[in-house]
Amino acid sequence: MARPSPLSSLPAKLALGLTLLSGALVLILFQVHKASHFSSSVPSGWVEDMPYDVGGMGEGGRQRDLDVDESEERGEGLEDSTLGAAGNPVVKTPVLDALAKEGVRFTENCVTTSICWVSRATLYSGQYLARHHFEMLGRGRTVNRTEMKFEVPQNETIYSLLKQKANYSVGHAGKLGLWVELDKNLNFDFFVDEDGWHWRNMGGKMWHITEKNTADALRFLATRDKSKPFFLNVAYFATHAVDGDVRQYMPQNSSMSMYEDDTIPVPVTATEEAWRKMPPFFGDGNEGRTRWRWRFDTPDKHQSMMKNYYRMATEVDTSVGVLLDVLRNEGVLNNTLIIFTTDNGNFHAEHGLADKWYPHQESIRVPLIIKDPRMSREFVGTTNDHFTLNIDLAATILAAAGLEPLPSMMGRDMSVLYRKNAAMNGGVAAAQSHHIASTATNNRRFLDPASDGGGKYHSGNEGAWRTEFFYEHPMHSNPDYIPASEALVRKDYKYFYWPNFRYEQLFDMKNDPGEMNDLFNSTNPVHQAKLKEMRKRFVELKMMAHSDLSIVL
Repeated sequence: MARPSPLSSLPAKLALGLTLLSGALVLILFQVHKASHFSSSVPSGWVEDMPYDVGGMGEGGRQRDLDVDESEERGEGLEDSTLGAAGNPVVKTPVLDALAKEGVRFTENCVTTSICWVSRATLYSGQYLARHHFEMLGRGRTVNRTEMKFEVPQNETIYSLLKQKANYSVGHAGKLGLWVELDKNLNFDFFVDEDGWHWRNMGGKMWHITEKNTADALRFLATRDKSKPFFLNVAYFATHAVDGDVRQYMPQNSSMSMYEDDTIPVPVTATEEAWRKMPPFFGDGNEGRTRWRWRFDTPDKHQSMMKNYYRMATEVDTSVGVLLDVLRNEGVLNNTLIIFTTDNGNFHAEHGLADKWYPHQESIRVPLIIKDPRMSREFVGTTNDHFTLNIDLAATILAAAGLEPLPSMMGRDMSVLYRKNAAMNGGVAAAQSHHIASTATNNRRFLDPASDGGGKYHSGNEGAWRTEFFYEHPMHSNPDYIPASEALVRKDYKYFYWPNFRYEQLFDMKNDPGEMNDLFNSTNPVHQAKLKEMRKRFVELKMMAHSDLSIVL
């Protein structure tokens, strides 16, 4: 499919592939980058939507409301635990489990905004919501009563860059997820957008959407220009529910016997106590709680919904197997980079919620499996617990195709985490490919480490991967429906900030992985110091995400 490389037995350009559930599957290729440091400060006037105790505001600011009245939220997509390879004892995903054994499974992979259209805009642009601004489906942000739509220049999407700059044959099959028209000639050689349904009569045949996603992907593979390397994003709509349909999840008829005799374990935090520990502004009108009533408010309903959800996950797994078989039969599978991931996680009744949006682990942590022909042998079949993010997908895909990330992009090439020639001191990977060692990252820069932790907490540098990240989600409709939420995420502690209510939370992730015990009011000096330190760092990272600086986060 691709011409031989003078450097190795690998082709000069790999085929690219990525899978997003209720999102997109794509086939892909990679390369590496590097950058310099710079410092950030907090301007005293920049205080909108910030915690009170920052930049000299502590004493005069109103502290968080201490009411013990509390509440909870909702989900979508596919959470990290819905894979056999991740230890789920019930769900059957044999193809993806095998893919994990042939590649690397990233156990701390997260999204920077847990909702489908924002997460997809991040995939296409390599940017945080704070930079690409696509905050509302079909509209983007509204400025002076004008809907701005998709503001990323269309010649700067990964689709366009791969097609126009790297000469790839580019296909998209499944959910684009924007509800905004993209320039098809600029971005695609093949494009089918299917979204929002599970069953539909088309051309006299009753199609299930996963069958249709598979058929469209196969059509691209059969008709593509085989003189070029290819990139295919197979964006499965499953396991997304059909919002508004009382059945929610509607699998294929052939799957209905699966899981019939299984009992799906109920999450430890799927309790009334957990719901009551949510912030006081979480009430019965919160959309996460509403969707919990749709799916999980009785034990029988919980079992029925989860079995159908698992059936749809297994159907996607089967589809991935069909596509990999085609590549294997064509003789190109071993030259194809495969990425499997998803656009957001899912509450399955944890905290009394359903769906996504909020900064809890069930919402933000999502699967990521990468199988790459360039992977060093010692990494095959391993897991990696670095914080990889959906902002890294664009840089990873472009690097595989021999392209630099754009200055506006905010992520890193993840292949440095599993390629021996990119390994750094102590086994920590960084961007040191012999190919691009001298070109840095189009002058994209790393931030200085946080002031606490003695350099332990940082967004990455030339010799290390990030150990923390900023999370953001905008308000939808009104604060009672889906309140805005933000966070500073680390492995030992997580800081939450709810901008509509100026409400803060702190969780000890080592001792409280279920995020049940808010330490905001703790009198422990360690917790008080941690809160102050993380609040400060949160503001620094938020400012950088909202800046126009060419940075790596």
